[in-house]
Amino acid sequence: MKERTQRTVSPIDGSIYVERELASGGQIENALAQAVAAQRAWKSVPVAERANICQRMTSWCVEHADTLAEELTWQMGRPLAHSPFEIRRGFAERATHMADIAEAALADIQTEQKENFHRFIRREPLGVALVIAPWNYPWLTSVNAVVPALLAGNSVILKMAQQTPLVAERYAEAFKAAGLPAGVFQFVHIDHEQVARVIQDERIAYVAFTGSVGGGHAVQRAAAERFIASGLELGGKDPAYVRADAELQPTIENLVDGAFFNAGQSCCAVERIYVHRDIYSDFVEGFVELTKQYRLGSPLDRDTTLGPMVRVDAADNVRNQVEEAITMGAKALVDVSRFPTARHNTPYVAPQVLTNVDHRMRIMTEETFGPAVGIMRVEDDAEAVRLMNDSRYGLTASVWTSDADAAVRIGDQVETGTWFMNRCDYLDPALAWTGVKDSGRGCTLSRLGLESFTRPKSFHLRLKQ
Repeated sequence: MKERTQRTVSPIDGSIYVERELASGGQIENALAQAVAAQRAWKSVPVAERANICQRMTSWCVEHADTLAEELTWQMGRPLAHSPFEIRRGFAERATHMADIAEAALADIQTEQKENFHRFIRREPLGVALVIAPWNYPWLTSVNAVVPALLAGNSVILKMAQQTPLVAERYAEAFKAAGLPAGVFQFVHIDHEQVARVIQDERIAYVAFTGSVGGGHAVQRAAAERFIASGLELGGKDPAYVRADAELQPTIENLVDGAFFNAGQSCCAVERIYVHRDIYSDFVEGFVELTKQYRLGSPLDRDTTLGPMVRVDAADNVRNQVEEAITMGAKALVDVSRFPTARHNTPYVAPQVLTNVDHRMRIMTEETFGPAVGIMRVEDDAEAVRLMNDSRYGLTASVWTSDADAAVRIGDQVETGTWFMNRCDYLDPALAWTGVKDSGRGCTLSRLGLESFTRPKSFHLRLKQ
């Protein structure tokens, strides 16, 4: 008989931290029926009131951020010193911005006046949105879809990753405290087969998925027989280019953080760096010295700056990429003996910086999703652009320079969803969050992200016959 229990194994010590029964067929059917019924009433609620409820939900989460953060650290391993900021900063910033712009962004689009006619385009909610969220930044990734979908007048069913199920349950508590009508937001703990069946259900009008490329293909296959939209935010192998005119110290500080924060487990983490030959040696020296200052250990220790990866197999993937690159000629610059907590057969991985790398190596071409980065020397802008584009991914990319005109010129040539100058690993909620190539399709956040959860409906009114 198939196992019907979902277990969350904590990367901290290998213990089972959360155990939940998977939803039954009857429970899934009930959730879908409630979502449809609740959405009929919810879409008539004024946008301003929808926004108020989302703001109250956000305030509840911020108020309880320390408790939510400790749960999150146990579930996925991020240092406790860092976890509260996912809620207090990024989550709150995104939810608040989307609520603030909702009324104007969702207003009717008026056309030019025409005698005897009133014409406008109304943004209609799609219906029931299924949001499938990952474990690495469960609050940040889910809020990108949950809040905009609700603001647009949809009901939402959230399927959170097995590693972080308590996030879904806390959302439900927060929305209940905020006064959201029953059935407008729900969560279900279900497995991959059940997810596919839910996507195929005619009551689902939209699927928002954040996860792997393989997961994105699975979502597309499940939806293939239906004419529904999907937003897919998938993997990344995000590059950074350091020009000769970059201010070295802040560039190093930002890129080290962009590579190793959250143990590198971010879809938009910096995973490969191209540095102009004139400053290459100084950059590498500074980058390695700062990397050595990380403290790898239990994420419950407030002095820890680098926690375990989420699972042993994820850690092994990083180790394998590093070891494979070394056998192909790469040079590892960080002595792992400086990090005694790092051990094979555990999720604790020492940070690593590799030079003498090239695009034959997976460390420079395939998603690492861990605390390892390769650094290459380049001759000029043209070589940097060519190498940045030599990837099947295109989520974010960054340039580090004192020349804003050059940043725009180079950015026009780079195949990416977001282009940064002197910044990385950050989502501005006023901008569309989107990717190209195998990094996905569609967008969340910004006015465009709200529109993704609507369809246009034209009103063509002749006033007198």
